[in-house]
Amino acid sequence: MTGELLSCPVARAALLRPDAAAIEFRGETFSYAQLDALVSDRQQRIFGRFAAHAASPFSGEAPRRHRGRARLFATGVNSVETLALVHAAGRAGAALALLNPRLTASETSALIASLQPAISAEEMAAQPSASVVDSIDPDAVQLVLFTSGTTGEPKAAQLTKGQLRASALASNAVIGLDQDSRFLCCLPLFHIGGLSIALRCAEAGATLLLQDRFDALAVARALQDKATHVSLVASTLARTLEEVRQPLTRVRAALIGGGPVPESLLHRAREAGMPVLQTYGLTETCAQVTCERPGEADGKTAGTAMPGVELRIEDGEIEVRGPALMLGYLGQPTIPRDWFRTGDLGSLDERGRLTVHARRVDLILSGGENVYPAEIEAALLEHPSVIEAAVVPLADERWGQVGRAFVALRNDCDLQAFLRGRLAGFKIPREFVRLAALPRTAAGKVDRQELIRSIAEPEK
Repeated sequence: MTGELLSCPVARAALLRPDAAAIEFRGETFSYAQLDALVSDRQQRIFGRFAAHAASPFSGEAPRRHRGRARLFATGVNSVETLALVHAAGRAGAALALLNPRLTASETSALIASLQPAISAEEMAAQPSASVVDSIDPDAVQLVLFTSGTTGEPKAAQLTKGQLRASALASNAVIGLDQDSRFLCCLPLFHIGGLSIALRCAEAGATLLLQDRFDALAVARALQDKATHVSLVASTLARTLEEVRQPLTRVRAALIGGGPVPESLLHRAREAGMPVLQTYGLTETCAQVTCERPGEADGKTAGTAMPGVELRIEDGEIEVRGPALMLGYLGQPTIPRDWFRTGDLGSLDERGRLTVHARRVDLILSGGENVYPAEIEAALLEHPSVIEAAVVPLADERWGQVGRAFVALRNDCDLQAFLRGRLAGFKIPREFVRLAALPRTAAGKVDRQELIRSIAEPEK
């Protein structure tokens, strides 16, 4: 093991503040004592289910001896049951894979096949075990999360209890999450963005305000009435601000990730009283790699490295290492505890603040020049008629590649003319395609692969 045994944060909070609110969901409040009881029940069911599974026999020492062999899978809908499974997996030393409920049956089957041997969490009914484990091995895999697959087939990142805890503690230190905080989660729990919120709350003994999905009006009301923290992307931030009717005086930090954010939108958020902090992270790093610091945020970068995280740029690529770096991808060798190549392109300023330019696969090479989609998208979003924008590479016989911009507009406008005074000529997209709305992943990010496919397979 790489560290001392850990305690379960839910059990710890239940001991110290049993009546404190752990989760609010669909109008119902679950105390830490209630959540702890639910987690304990699911933990025992996990032990019982795997004890009956010949491939992964369980005993009191199972979490250490069978680390990585016991895999559960469940549909990662936003619910208290999903969160109980997440914490129970941590206690039981069983790796839990959460699957996207939006996938087709064939897609889901392919992911489950990659997890083998694996057992459905829905098959754990009424099989309690007498086994109890109070301490958690930090090296035990707790979550197996599939990356979004923007660079090809999804990969299953293995995240250990120790790595997830390191990420949560670092984030809590930066954003000031404590037992009096209420963190609004409208992100999906099958992605690290949503799960990391829940894990931060558990470590801090804070209240998780869980929503089924993003709903602009519901988010605005929660921010006005009780939420102290929230995590959004640019598009959901914009939609939320349209529903805000009073100053957001309770909000202490709003994490904004998932891509470029126009300065005008950040200005609107601050005028509404929302302290916005831009952040950058990956599934492979248990979420945040960098974040702007409260009181220092200016919206120009994604901030400096999180506590304990090291950051560098090699040949234009962002590399990272630290205690929250994943164990490795399922079915592949464990990664060395060295620099991890993110595949993203960026730069660091003199203060160590990160600017993310693009994923390497999104970089446009036009006539020998590097063109970063994020820069063009940020310029486009400054136009008052542009609701959202994305730029992807388009093959070109003369220049090799040029940009093709997909935009959602409020009104007709000449975007090429608008960009001429803001960007060099080689950066301006050669084509503009107007859509009613850009396709997005479940995490709220623009689905660039879908846009690229639309170029390769135009509608007939």
